[in-house]
Amino acid sequence: MTRRDPSTLRGSIVPLVTPFTADGSFDEATYLELIEWQIDSGSHGISTLGTTGEPTSMSLDEREHVTELAAHAIGGRVPFLPGTGTNNLDDTIRLTKTAERLGADAALVLVPYHVRPSQEGLYRYFRSVADAVELPIVIYNIPGRTAVNMEPSTMARLRRDAPNVVGAKESNKDFEHVSRVLHACGRDFLVYSGIELLCYPVLAIGGAGHVSATANLLPREIARLYDLVAAGRFADALDLHYHLLPLNDVLFVETNPGPLKYALGLTGKITPVLRAPLCEPSPENQEKIRATLALYDLLPAEVPA
Repeated sequence: MTRRDPSTLRGSIVPLVTPFTADGSFDEATYLELIEWQIDSGSHGISTLGTTGEPTSMSLDEREHVTELAAHAIGGRVPFLPGTGTNNLDDTIRLTKTAERLGADAALVLVPYHVRPSQEGLYRYFRSVADAVELPIVIYNIPGRTAVNMEPSTMARLRRDAPNVVGAKESNKDFEHVSRVLHACGRDFLVYSGIELLCYPVLAIGGAGHVSATANLLPREIARLYDLVAAGRFADALDLHYHLLPLNDVLFVETNPGPLKYALGLTGKITPVLRAPLCEPSPENQEKIRATLALYDLLPAEVPA
């Protein structure tokens, strides 16, 4: 498999859920069906084992197995961006080397959680990962989960010193921060929105795409959002942005991916099993999700709205 030029990693890169069976084991058959459905539906790329993929509930061996299965199933048809970050440097390097060996187009490396390192500590951590591989690295900045924000100046320093640090998935809700990342790192730095309501705004200021959990339910529409902006059809993209807003909101009514997995269960795509400590949404929120899916005609006929 020939790795793509990282500058081509653009568009809607779906952060795929990891389906589990009723006993909590990895549901390989459903995972392969989801990958085929995403590619057939026009997603521009596939990311595995990000936040939506529940990586912290899986062992390193499980994560390597999921990455290998996805790499073979995707087979180079669309870019592949596996999540390889942990809060342990050696484990992160191990998973990133696995992604490189399997022909991934880039690795999505999470800012280490729970530790709350300084900006110097973050620089050294990511520099060590980048130096251990030739694989392009996309920083995954999600301060709401990791309790630390990677500052634009730290990203710019990494980009200057480690040529294979090519971009960032920004799940920082501060839109000013995203502008400062592009300004500090260069307009060709690949910035993807990880916040659903910022997918359109980030594209409008020069972002490379988005990694939106909503694409698990509406892959065509989320890919179309990028396609419309790429075609200069900003008014149509804005209409789609607001059309998607109720669904984007309800999928985060509780901690992701709980609402998303419940919704995918209603549509029949997966068995909505989460691993502890995550669990299904409250009955009140289940009703909200069901009502919102009905607005988008996503409920099968046998599921009453």
